[in-house]
Amino acid sequence: MATKQGTRVAVVGGGPGGYAAAFLAADLGLDVTLVDRESNPGGVCLYRGCIPSKALLHVAALVNEASHAERWGVRFGEPSIDLDRLRAWKGEVVDKNTGGLGQLARQRGVRFVQGDAAFAGATALEVKSGKGEVERLEFDSAIVATGSRPATIPGLPADSPLVLDSTSALDLPDVPGRLLVIGGGYIGLELGTVYAALGSRVSVVEMTAGLLPGADRDLVRILAREVGKRFEEILLSTKVVGVAEEGGGLAVTMESEGGEPATKQYDRVLVAVGRKPNSDVPGLDRTRVVVDAKGFIEVDVQRRTAEATIFAIGDVAGEPMLAHKASHEGRVAAETIAGHKVAFEPRAIPGVVFTDPEVAWCGLTEAEAEREGTAVAVARFPWGASGRAGTLDRTDGVTKLVLDPGTERILGVGIVGPGAGELIAEGVLAIEMGAVASDLAMTIHPHPTLSETLMEAAESFFGLSTHFYRARRMKNGE
Repeated sequence: MATKQGTRVAVVGGGPGGYAAAFLAADLGLDVTLVDRESNPGGVCLYRGCIPSKALLHVAALVNEASHAERWGVRFGEPSIDLDRLRAWKGEVVDKNTGGLGQLARQRGVRFVQGDAAFAGATALEVKSGKGEVERLEFDSAIVATGSRPATIPGLPADSPLVLDSTSALDLPDVPGRLLVIGGGYIGLELGTVYAALGSRVSVVEMTAGLLPGADRDLVRILAREVGKRFEEILLSTKVVGVAEEGGGLAVTMESEGGEPATKQYDRVLVAVGRKPNSDVPGLDRTRVVVDAKGFIEVDVQRRTAEATIFAIGDVAGEPMLAHKASHEGRVAAETIAGHKVAFEPRAIPGVVFTDPEVAWCGLTEAEAEREGTAVAVARFPWGASGRAGTLDRTDGVTKLVLDPGTERILGVGIVGPGAGELIAEGVLAIEMGAVASDLAMTIHPHPTLSETLMEAAESFFGLSTHFYRARRMKNGE
C-alpha cells in the first residue's frame, strides 16, 4: 500500500542541477521534495564524476610537477603510490561534499526522499525505496534532473572487469601496465592523464582527426604536444573494430583511415566515448513530454517541457552536458515555478578540460565562426611573453580573444595553460556584459599573474601590448 504525500515542487535527481533547483525553490518560499537514489544530494558529478575525477587530477598534477621540477634543480625521486590510501582520500572528498549538501537541504527545509521515481501522470510520482516501500507524491510542478550515464560501444566483451567506463575507472581497481583509452574527448584525456601519472602506459584512440573535437585546433595543439610526452601513443582517425579477452588481457583490433586492421595487447580498456541522457524515466511516456531522437527532453527557454507541469534541466535537457550549465538551468526552472519572469539565454557557457595543461573556452570559437561564415578578428597573447608563466616554467600557453572586427565586441575567449579553468570566468563575464576589447585592455590586472594575459590579449588586438609586439591597429574613433 503506497503512502501519499503532497508537495509544491518535486525535483527528480539530486545532481548539480537538481539540488540547485531544489535549494533555490526552497529559498523562494516553496515547499520542495527532492528525490534521488543516493543517501544525499550530489548526483553523478559529485559521486562519480566532476569531484572525484578532479581530486585524482590534482594528484596527477602533483606527480607531473614533481617530475618537471628536475629542470629547476629539485629532485624528488620516483613517487610511491598507495592506491588504498588514494581511494580513501578520494572517498573522503566525496563524503564531505555530499554530507554538506545533505545538511544544506535540511537547513532549507527541503524534504529529501531516497528512492527511484516513476511518473504516475502529469501531477504525480511514485517513489520506490530500496526496501520496496512506495510513496505516491503529488505535485504542482516537477523538475526532471536525472542526468546522464556513460555511452557504450557495441561488441565489447560483456561484463568484463577489464573494460572500464568513466565510473569504474574512478574506482581505481589497479594501475594497469598498458591502458587503452577509447575516445579523445575531455573524459578520456582527463582519466588518461590520471592513469599515466600513476604509472600506466596509456594509449588513446580517437576516430576523428584530432583530440577534443569541437575545440579550436590552436588550443588543442598545445595540449596534444604535452600529453603526447606522457602517453605512449595517440592514434587519430582510427576506430576500434574488435576487442577480445586473451591471455589475461585484451586484444584490441584497430583500423586507421585507409590502413589495414592491426591488433595490440592491453591490460585494460577504458571506454570514454561520451554520455547518454537518462531520459528513460519510468512513466514519462504517460505525459506529453517529448524526447527527441538523441534522447534529450525538449524544453523551452524556461526549461518547461510540452507538459506544462513538468520541467527538465541538465544533461537530460540537451548539450552541453556540463554541471554548471545544469545548475543555472535549475535556477531558471525554480524561479519560473515561483512566478518570476526568467529565461535560460546565456551568451557563453564555459567548457574546461582539466588536463595538464588545462584547456578552456567560452562563447564563439574560431571553428564555429568559420562554419557559420561569421567574420571575426582574433587577438592572441602567447604565454612566452608572460612574466608569471616564466616563473612557473609554463610558457607554452596562449590566451586568445575572438572579436567582432567592426564593433570590437568580445564574442569568444580561449585559453590553454595551467589554471585556464580558473581564468576563463573573466572571459564569460566579458561576453555576458557585452564588453569590447578596450574594456578588457583598460581593466587593471595584478602583476605578475596569468590573468594579465587576458588584458594583454586585448591590448594586442590594438597592437599596444607591452610585452608582445604586434603592428598597431587603430581603436574605434581614432
